[in-house]
Amino acid sequence: MSQSKISAYLQKQQNNVEFSEWFVSFEELYNKRLWHQLTVKLLDFVQLPNANNFNLLELYENFLSDFETKINLLSLVEIVVFIIKTIKDFEKCLQFIQKIKEKVKSNQDAFILCQILIGQLKLANNDLKVNSFLGVKEILSEIEPVIDNQTGITPVHGRYFQLSSNYYQVIGNHCKYYRGTLRYLGCLDYEKESKEDLYAKAFALALAALLGESIFNFGELLQHPIINHLKQKDQWLIDLLEAFNSGDLQKFSDLRPTWSAQPDLASHEIQLRQKISLLSLMELTFKSPNGILTFDEIAAKTFISSNVVELLVMKALSLNLVKGEIDEVEKKVNLNWVQPRVLDKQQINILKLKLEDWSKNIRKVENMLESNAQEIIG
Repeated sequence: MSQSKISAYLQKQQNNVEFSEWFVSFEELYNKRLWHQLTVKLLDFVQLPNANNFNLLELYENFLSDFETKINLLSLVEIVVFIIKTIKDFEKCLQFIQKIKEKVKSNQDAFILCQILIGQLKLANNDLKVNSFLGVKEILSEIEPVIDNQTGITPVHGRYFQLSSNYYQVIGNHCKYYRGTLRYLGCLDYEKESKEDLYAKAFALALAALLGESIFNFGELLQHPIINHLKQKDQWLIDLLEAFNSGDLQKFSDLRPTWSAQPDLASHEIQLRQKISLLSLMELTFKSPNGILTFDEIAAKTFISSNVVELLVMKALSLNLVKGEIDEVEKKVNLNWVQPRVLDKQQINILKLKLEDWSKNIRKVENMLESNAQEIIG
């Protein structure tokens, strides 16, 4: 691009009173070849609330494209993030990002960010007829091993987890949505999010935890700060999560008039009841001093008849929630392991008491050995 065309473009924009000072600075920094300072200035400009009223694509074509390879490539894509928001046509926007992706492929983070932007665009397009969702899945699969192998948190991690979270929410994969969203929240700047958005994330996350078939660890979510955004409107949902966390079927039943008004929960009542029954068995095993439980004990705790207890235990064993053996003759189970979970204060106290009892028993054995040492040696 000729210098005269660039100069003419910048001079023209300086006549725009709203943005005149910005373009005076752009021209000064450009003429001095101060690429870093110019990059920072451009990033500030595209993030202006009123920048949406400006033709940012024209800014790229008539100015930024001249020196795009001289600036930090990740910063270039960060600027592109705002440019594509002003491009309304899907195909035009997609082609623009793909063109940028080719130019930044020497920078891994910048290249990945372009892929994420393509995924976000396809997900927003939401057209199953053109296999947009399939394209998003392929992008996630391609990026995932790269993200997992990186040490620390890079600027693209949060956007990857956000894309993953949004994709699995749209296709209704509760387990992957739940895990992806927790990772995304770890990268989120809460101060930049509205209360409404945080509430929506908390509500969707809570539902995913309840409906996710392989999610049996509720302690992590209950201790996460995002859950506080449910307290004002939906305390019942927190109460329900706590009921699942402790395997409290009575509380689950008491809350039924409230949670059954939520369509997604109401339509999965059978699955929810089975899930909390499994959690109840896990809690019973955790509290047991020796892991030996009778069928009647399990039936009373899980609100089921004794003749289906064995099926419940077999289900828990198959899901690797507990480990042990079933004694059909004695109508007992010997469970010696329960899947690790994030514990609440009450569960931690139970663990503390178990460790104290274990320590006392060790001391008793130690004292017995000391007092009978001579007899044992002789």
